[in-house]
Amino acid sequence: LWSSNPTHKRSCALSILTILLLTLIMKLAVATLLVSSAAAFSMNMKADSGAAASRREILGKTLAAGAAAFVATGPANAYTVPDLPYAFEALEPYIDAPTMKIHHDKHHATYVANINKAMEGKEEVPILDLMADALEAGPAVRNNGGGHYNHAFFWDEMAPADQAKTTKPSAQLSALIDSSFGSMDEMKAKFEAMAAPGATFGSGWVWVVVNQAGDKLEIVNTANQDNPLMKGVKGEIMFPILGLDVWEHAYYLKYQNRRPEYVSNWWNVVNWDKVSENCAYVVKNHAGVPVRG
Repeated sequence: LWSSNPTHKRSCALSILTILLLTLIMKLAVATLLVSSAAAFSMNMKADSGAAASRREILGKTLAAGAAAFVATGPANAYTVPDLPYAFEALEPYIDAPTMKIHHDKHHATYVANINKAMEGKEEVPILDLMADALEAGPAVRNNGGGHYNHAFFWDEMAPADQAKTTKPSAQLSALIDSSFGSMDEMKAKFEAMAAPGATFGSGWVWVVVNQAGDKLEIVNTANQDNPLMKGVKGEIMFPILGLDVWEHAYYLKYQNRRPEYVSNWWNVVNWDKVSENCAYVVKNHAGVPVRG
């Protein structure tokens, strides 16, 4: 097979490496090995004619492109559990530290692990971009993608009570609250009524949303890990600016079956500055709020 002609040897070697390109694209480890081996081989080769050098250059570019293609289409680990912007105990006494730790490190982490698994080999996009067509995409994206988005949204709208009490709705948000509900107190009352077990039975979320036109607020609920950004969940897509998790894992260690107490206490840790930012964003962009992770 091998002649004594060095040029023949190099030509055969290049042909073999070209065949191995397919395996390179399938497995990143093989790609790395082949690229490094090709580099070492090239360093030890004597100078050849311009044609041979051109072939080596083309092969090197092909190998690099193959490795890049593999990285782009490989298993997705696009989504992460964002760190809390406060300590686990920071929301005490309204939300206890053990609940926060389990909720964040276990429940949210499970949704992230599962959505990463569901997205293996698919295009990496922000989690917000998966929401609109989540029902069509199927249960894995709907449940786990929704679970990731909802929780990432939830963590950032809260703050320690001593900080939260210094925040307030913006003029824009206050005007929308007054025109949509009459007053802040009336909005809270309607929200708490929607969050009660009789209105939101079992697991789900309660939301304050901006309508498509951007000129009115509504209070809606969704089951499981659905949210109003998903087509088909409500009559139209709506844009959350505030949301509350009423799954039992969000409150049971402290409140047991006393969900209404959990809901009413939760207002003490709502960061109205963040809610106002959310409102301004969706009114301006007619789109959902991007989240971390």
